[in-house]
Amino acid sequence: MDLGIKGKRALVCASSKGLGLGCAEALAEAGVNLVMNARGAEALEAEAARLRDTYRVDVQTVACDVTSTEGQAQVTEAAQGVDILVTNAGGPPPGMWSDWEREDFIKALDANMLTPIAFMKALLPGMMEKGWGRVVNITSQSVRAPIAVLGLSNAARTGLTGYVAGTARQVAPQGVTINNLLPGIHATDRAESLDSAVSLQKNISMEDARAERAATIPARRYGTRQEFGAACAFLCSQHAGFIVGQNILLDGGGTNLTM
Repeated sequence: MDLGIKGKRALVCASSKGLGLGCAEALAEAGVNLVMNARGAEALEAEAARLRDTYRVDVQTVACDVTSTEGQAQVTEAAQGVDILVTNAGGPPPGMWSDWEREDFIKALDANMLTPIAFMKALLPGMMEKGWGRVVNITSQSVRAPIAVLGLSNAARTGLTGYVAGTARQVAPQGVTINNLLPGIHATDRAESLDSAVSLQKNISMEDARAERAATIPARRYGTRQEFGAACAFLCSQHAGFIVGQNILLDGGGTNLTM
């Protein structure tokens, strides 16, 4: 399928690895020019070079921490005029309700709620002026079914979801869509971290921790960054203009819901 976005320009946050990289790859394959961001310059430059060589698209990189005011300013300047925004940030550490203090919640809100909002506020006006734009926020299955040990993520990402619910319907008349992709467990560093915690807690091997988690997923496996990226690219396509303010699960059936 021709996604109809060849020659468009996209900002993809946290895109040197994991789900962000999957989104960047899929958009590059569709002919989209990229602004890629991540904290680590070396990995970011390596992936940018690979995407340039593979898909013959223009790729600009901005290595910085986007939770900081300075980092947001750097990325926003580089991304002025983009047609597509994909927000993404690693999740806060797991724990119990009694583990977290105010500072922990502020960090989670900065990374997983306030930073995506800052980028939307900065870049939506340009999209609205052109009469076309796409925003995809990578959140989590936990906004539909909270995960007890991920209380920081539950709180911050659900706050972003509420913001998007209202904002998406305000910008839709100008041809701009905002939607959220809700990943379950995918084969990324985040899964590695969660499985490592289970391994230590239960005194089992990493292999057994992965097998135990995979057994809870109806698909009986972890997702891949490639299939996640393909879903993101479709939401950014010309075919997705009637999908507005939705929260789309990509979890192998792991979230047991009827709606």
